[in-house]
Amino acid sequence: MEEETRAVLPAVALRGRTVLPSTVIHFDINRVRSVRAVENAMLKDQKVFLVTQRDASVEEPTQDDLYQIGTVALIRQVVRLNPGSLRIVAESQSRAELLDLTETERLLMAEVAVLEETDDTVEDPLQQEAMIRNLKEFFEDFCSGNRQVSKDLQRQILEIRDLKKLVDQICVNLSVPYEKQQRLLEAVSLSERYDLLSAMLANEAAVQKIRAQLQADVKARIDKNQKEYILREELKLIREELGEDNTQSELQRYREQTDALKAPAVVKDTLRDEIRRLENVVGNPSESGVIRGYIETLLGLPWDRKSRDNRDLKKARAVLEADHYGLEQVKERILEYLAVRLATKKGEAPILCLVGPPGTGKTSVSKSVAKALNKTFVRISLGGVRDEAEIRGHRRTYVGAMPGRIAQGLHQAKVRNPLMLLDEIDKTSSDYKGDIASALLEVLDSAENYAFEDHYVEVPIDLSDVLFIATANDVQNIPRPLLDRMELIEINSYTDNEKFHIAKEHLVPRQISANGLKKDKMVLEDEALEEIISAYTKEAGVRSLERQIGRICRKAALQKAEEKGTKETVVRVTKETLKDYLGKPKYHVNPANPEPETGIVRGLAWTSVGGDTLEIEVNVMPGKGEFLLTGQLGDVMKESAQTGISYLRSAAGKWKIPEDFFGKHDIHIHIPEGAVPKDGPSAGITMATAMLSALTGIPVRSDLAMTGEITLRGRVLPIGGLKEKLLAARKAGIRMVLVPDKNRPDVEELDAEITQQLDIRFVSSMDQVLDYALVRK
Repeated sequence: MEEETRAVLPAVALRGRTVLPSTVIHFDINRVRSVRAVENAMLKDQKVFLVTQRDASVEEPTQDDLYQIGTVALIRQVVRLNPGSLRIVAESQSRAELLDLTETERLLMAEVAVLEETDDTVEDPLQQEAMIRNLKEFFEDFCSGNRQVSKDLQRQILEIRDLKKLVDQICVNLSVPYEKQQRLLEAVSLSERYDLLSAMLANEAAVQKIRAQLQADVKARIDKNQKEYILREELKLIREELGEDNTQSELQRYREQTDALKAPAVVKDTLRDEIRRLENVVGNPSESGVIRGYIETLLGLPWDRKSRDNRDLKKARAVLEADHYGLEQVKERILEYLAVRLATKKGEAPILCLVGPPGTGKTSVSKSVAKALNKTFVRISLGGVRDEAEIRGHRRTYVGAMPGRIAQGLHQAKVRNPLMLLDEIDKTSSDYKGDIASALLEVLDSAENYAFEDHYVEVPIDLSDVLFIATANDVQNIPRPLLDRMELIEINSYTDNEKFHIAKEHLVPRQISANGLKKDKMVLEDEALEEIISAYTKEAGVRSLERQIGRICRKAALQKAEEKGTKETVVRVTKETLKDYLGKPKYHVNPANPEPETGIVRGLAWTSVGGDTLEIEVNVMPGKGEFLLTGQLGDVMKESAQTGISYLRSAAGKWKIPEDFFGKHDIHIHIPEGAVPKDGPSAGITMATAMLSALTGIPVRSDLAMTGEITLRGRVLPIGGLKEKLLAARKAGIRMVLVPDKNRPDVEELDAEITQQLDIRFVSSMDQVLDYALVRK
């Protein structure tokens, strides 16, 4: 900006308006300072400085309250409206910068610098033409959505061929807020004003298009609602003429169902209130639909409807025995519950939690329990559920609200005392939408669930008669407060003998029937079944076993279909022909080593598919005292190895190991099947024994396996998964198993079928372990 002249002029502060140069304007003033400024100007050269206030609400502005750039204007006419108000007609002449503002005789005097406008347009005529066309196009788009610009004015502006005149005329006639007009006033150079004006026009045109679209949408919605209202009223009138008023008949039906409903008084009162609301909002389909859904939900819940439980203990025992082989603990617990119900006529419904590996029959056991007790069975899958509203329901203020899964389960059961299975309760999780475990606390707590509140139903629901059974694969993943409210019943891995009986009595007949075969035309020999269990499956349950039996049955069905029309033959599957149906065996048992070896010890491990044996190998080599661990070992197993080596170093003198031995040799521990992750503390004594054998050169018995956690002082601590580990040892042909002494009660609870053929020795210290394990000459 360049200063041309300086002057001291009376100043008029404008509110909510910006004056651009080269325009004739008229405005009213009524503030004392402004009136005195105009009077002062009329006594001199009629020039006044017009400047806009930043905040229109300020009554007595100072220099900080005014924009820096204003306009010098020449007053053409003054009309006095009343003693304190003037109407001014003025011609704005040029931009001016406010340098200083002083108050003299109750008026504002401004020292200003008149700014000379810089003409920095490009000299290229083609570029000027492009700028003119571009600006006119923006102006046309702006005018197409703005009715304030008349057609005549639009035509006059579009006929202008000079760029500067075109810019100035559009600026003057652009109906935008005064803040944007002020930005145009502050743009002294023509190029700057051109860029700013182009951006404003494009922005205003876009805003007008969006505004027009919104207005069209609102109008269409109003028209649609009006049309629906008229049609609804016409339909209502037609139905009244025909005597078929469905709304009234529906309301009457709801009232009759409410009167006949056996439910607490609070439920009936709520229903009657909702029916009255529905009657008042008949003309509003969206709200009436929500109310209808709520009424039907309340009417569908089994407030006082109960089924008659089976009270015959013999019949219940027969059902459980027929459906499942083994599982004596589960069966006894269910029969105990039934016996208590018979004795007390009521009895609190227990919350049982069946814990075990996948495929062990937890869900099917729950179905058999429902069948034995003559209860309606409802399954609620909790795997992956993270939203608390899935349990408690959504509040009715939300669009698409619905009851929680518990209330839906009761609605599905139609009785208030079903058996409700909470499947995979250990796989719930929590996020910003709430904690599922916390929501389940109220469901499973017998002291609270007599008045469970679903956010959608809003009326307390009595869950005290519901028999809850939960299933889980891993107890560690169940939150402690939730676990405290449940009674755990473990369903451990099946033995090969149990799998054989389950397959022969349940799986084979079921798969023969499912694949369209006749029982007398399909024979699966016992030896073949045993071979499937040992060589084609490796699991704790029987799910994979059933799949393999299903494969055989499908191939048999194909064989029967191909020989259709000929004499039907019996499909007999033997151990020798099993490869034709299932291919080569997939799994091989790693048998016990034939001879004692140095630095190799057999350990026992628990996996998600049952027990397994681990062969731990240790090598000692000359080196710098490094300690290597390989075989995908977890942090806990690495710590057990470190604990074992620390114990051996403390007992080095007893085994005549030189003091500098550990500093001059490297010890490498490896557990084969390196691609399989391994973790847990139960291999502690196994790794310590293997290391001592490698250090001393004393071999370890080949028919021995062990499990137990080790401490720094050589104590042996108890472990878990003992049943699965003993089954794995028996399968591998192990004769002697070393078990922590504190696991003695666990061994005593096992069936003789598991412990037979095993010489189980209980140990409490590493000295006992080494006495049994090392083969000394």
